[in-house]
Amino acid sequence: MSLADSDHKLVVSELGREPTPAEAALFENLWSEHCAYRSSRPLLSAFDSEGDQVVIGPGDDAAVVALPGNEDEDGSSTYITMGIESHNHPSYVDPFDGAATGVGGIVRDTLSMGAYPIALADSLYFGEFDDEHSKYLFEGVVEGISHYGNCIGVPTVAGSVDFHPDYEGNPLVNVACVGLTDDERLVTAVAQEPGNKLVLVGNGTGRDGLGGASFASEDLAEDAETEDRPAVQVGDPYAEKLLIEANEQLVEEQLIESARDLGAAGLGGASSELVAKGGLGAHIELERVHQREPNMNALEILLAESQERMCYEVDPDNVDRVREIAERFDLGCSVIGEVTAENYTCTFEGETVVDVDAYFLGEGAPMNDLESEPVDQPETELPAVDLEEAFDAVVSSPNTASKRWVYRQYDHEVGVRTSVGPGDDAAIIAVREAEQGLAISSGAAPNWTAVAPYEGAKAIALENATNIAAKGATPLAAVDCLNGGNPEKPDVYGGFKGAVDGLADMCSTLSAPVVGGNVSLYNDSVAGPIPPTPTLAMVGTKDGYDAPPLSVESEGTLLLVGDVGLEAGDLRLGGSEYLAQFDGSDGFPELPADPAAVVETLADVANDESTLAVHDISHGGLAVSLAEMVTEKAGLEVSLPVPDAGDESAVLFHEQPGRVLIQTESPETVTDAFDGVAPVVELGTATDDGELTIDVGSETITTDAATIDDHRSTIENGLE
Repeated sequence: MSLADSDHKLVVSELGREPTPAEAALFENLWSEHCAYRSSRPLLSAFDSEGDQVVIGPGDDAAVVALPGNEDEDGSSTYITMGIESHNHPSYVDPFDGAATGVGGIVRDTLSMGAYPIALADSLYFGEFDDEHSKYLFEGVVEGISHYGNCIGVPTVAGSVDFHPDYEGNPLVNVACVGLTDDERLVTAVAQEPGNKLVLVGNGTGRDGLGGASFASEDLAEDAETEDRPAVQVGDPYAEKLLIEANEQLVEEQLIESARDLGAAGLGGASSELVAKGGLGAHIELERVHQREPNMNALEILLAESQERMCYEVDPDNVDRVREIAERFDLGCSVIGEVTAENYTCTFEGETVVDVDAYFLGEGAPMNDLESEPVDQPETELPAVDLEEAFDAVVSSPNTASKRWVYRQYDHEVGVRTSVGPGDDAAIIAVREAEQGLAISSGAAPNWTAVAPYEGAKAIALENATNIAAKGATPLAAVDCLNGGNPEKPDVYGGFKGAVDGLADMCSTLSAPVVGGNVSLYNDSVAGPIPPTPTLAMVGTKDGYDAPPLSVESEGTLLLVGDVGLEAGDLRLGGSEYLAQFDGSDGFPELPADPAAVVETLADVANDESTLAVHDISHGGLAVSLAEMVTEKAGLEVSLPVPDAGDESAVLFHEQPGRVLIQTESPETVTDAFDGVAPVVELGTATDDGELTIDVGSETITTDAATIDDHRSTIENGLE
């Protein structure tokens, strides 16, 4: 990738001369789609990013949100940070290092804000599970995430895994991180004052990851796995762990004026963005950068994306102490220059190789004005399938099957904060500093957004909020990772735009501000574009750290909250795993009329002492949710009413979000709480035999916990 002719003319006009090779490379990377959001930024104003608890919104390395109601006597507050990052193209070329360095990058974004990382969530998307290449990528990505996260001691507590044929040539790896800080520790990526020193701390700079930002802004070519290998960074989690602890010491001693991690476009990107945000400039002497490879030239030093490095703005009086702390943790430390009130300049061995206005470099890229075409929902073509055969197929699908093969490789209890771990609707992390539980849910639904980008994205936001509410928490804030194909194709851009608008509208309805995020476009390959994939990572809060389980107890009444379809009369199956399994098509189901009230009420009911178990209904519909609630010691006998003969499949498999199963000792408590909010239907009772019996109209499905576990072991069995 090189600087486009129109961009080149704009740069020449601004500089009054031809750019140097280093300047041209900087503009190429910092004006790429990956860094400048040239196609997506015009759409992002749809998001509501403000709120009473929002301290820092979009634009910094991570967002900062104050936990509600936790001010100390002196007025100080506990904050969390939230960030999310994609590492899609690198994970295709080298799944282990590509995914691992994605984890490292989002953790350093957390460090940049003066926060300590306390939890990770990964949302992963691959081609069909039966494809050998997809399995190779899947195994490599999970290994990379688990290796890096386990080594640095940050628990991976939540996430999702989806398989869809349109990811075959371009998998997605989206990783979110939550950190903990407070108002006294807070650091930003805004340079403060001319004369302060720029200090590089961390690993030595090598030649890995050169051109990574521009590589991430192109469609993947057929030979990408070999030709683009130099653009993939190589991670060192042990150095990252040292960097985490060193950063903590620097923050505690208040030695940092501002900070930026070295990610896309390396030192050039981090240092220029740091000073541009402060309306300042910098002077950097590139030969001062500590290096791990010989004979590196100016461009390589400036743009290499070597990992585990931070750029700090430091008061001159504190430089020696910063160096002492770096040496204590066996990290490299270079004073590479200083903040100025003039241009952003870089010299190498006495020669000026960069001399540009920092703001123009960071913000001068013109936005793209692209055509878009709306996506029409498909016609209705429903398959005729035996109900028991359909149940077995949907419950055993890799998309709905257990993901324990994945999360058992993650240390999700390190840090002793995890109260509810992976495998449930949402994780809960104990924030003891505020005596609150932090619920975390992350994921998307490619089947939904492939069928209906706008409605499917609204459903994704509601699904994540329902996950959080099922654990008794109320939504606080969210970050998004907006993945799409080549935006220059009107149909692809139309789908991407619909997904952005849908996510924005539902998050606004739920009063969950979208405080930050990431955009990844040009996810096209020879296999075609990916589905629009708006991953959402949402957090919510509750008093205490306990939550009702997903699994039922052996006694109690099971209730369905939400629309069964009795009144509508035409349940829509669009986006369902049932149709994906049997090649059908349909429109997307309608969403609840008042989703915010449903979520708020659900959180209250989940915390009621009479509530025994709560589980949301999403992928796979009622069939999968009922199967997931059964254990060897507790079964269910349920009866699902159907509006008309022949609608058994629709009732069992439709995936309207915002619905939930509640096992309770007091059905009237649930019914009264949801009066005027959502319908409540009694489905049946629990048993102590571990069997699941579902009467659906005139049909009956009978199975047991052992059989269900076998069905849901698809991923383990497929990787043996």
